[in-house]
Amino acid sequence: MTINRHLEEFHGLPVFTFPDADDPAPTAASLPAPDSVAWRVAVEAYESEEEWEDAFARFLAAVDTEKVRALVVGAWSDVYDTAPDAVITALLAARDRLPALRALFLADIVMEECEISWIIQGDVSPLLNAFPELEEFGVRGGSQLVFPAIRHERLRKLTVETGGMPVEAVRGIAASDLPALAELDLWLGTSNYGGDADVADLEPFFAGTRLPGLTRLALRNSEIQDAICTALASAPVVARLTHLDVSMGVLTDDGATALLSGQPLTHLQVLDLHHNYLGEGVRTRLLETLEPAGVTVLADRGDADSDEEEDGTVWRFVAVGE
Repeated sequence: MTINRHLEEFHGLPVFTFPDADDPAPTAASLPAPDSVAWRVAVEAYESEEEWEDAFARFLAAVDTEKVRALVVGAWSDVYDTAPDAVITALLAARDRLPALRALFLADIVMEECEISWIIQGDVSPLLNAFPELEEFGVRGGSQLVFPAIRHERLRKLTVETGGMPVEAVRGIAASDLPALAELDLWLGTSNYGGDADVADLEPFFAGTRLPGLTRLALRNSEIQDAICTALASAPVVARLTHLDVSMGVLTDDGATALLSGQPLTHLQVLDLHHNYLGEGVRTRLLETLEPAGVTVLADRGDADSDEEEDGTVWRFVAVGE
């Protein structure tokens, strides 16, 4: 699986891409109401004739930004080689012009523009510190991603999509105080692309003490999915979840069996395990155990592929790596 479509919806709003510099100059009549869409600002990923910050300046001039509720940062120029430092600087400079901003997504970039593990990131914490009213924050790309421990009073949803999340970023998120957070979605990725966290680094998420409002937890797209499920089998946080997502990774019968053999899961609304390496026996057991209790179980194998060498070695893959 690859990411080949830009966000179409964000923070409950349809995404609208602000016109390119080559398009006719936008007017209030030609644009949607400022608070009716999530505004996507982007430039060409390669050899763009306009820098992202210049496109953003045009956006600031054309739109009543005091009413903007959601903003999506698309590609900046030369994303393979350039971190979003200038993008972040421009956003920080405009914070007083975005008093209603409640949702921000950094790097809505698809594979034709830059593969997820080649998107260069940096320290994203200044954005969270600058926008204390944010309720939703998302970022895509793990290369050079920095996420130190922070405190944010209002954030309700945090999404970090990577093909490999650096362990220090995982630890920073785990050490953060996010009292309002209800949804956490982490794509941990593979060691081939810098995903070097171990299950021990996820212990604060399992305990859930820093995330007292958490009801939806996704720890997915990981090559250590079996170990994650084994830990979740006795994790205190599970008892208060409505949605548990362990999809997109290398989940085998061992992990699913451990999960089923642990604490009850019948209180869940959704258990998502799509893209997995489960045998039909375990898959059937999951469905027969949980669906009668009203749990929606997503256990389709999907596009989970594996390779077997002549010596019997089997290679399995996360859904989104490179």
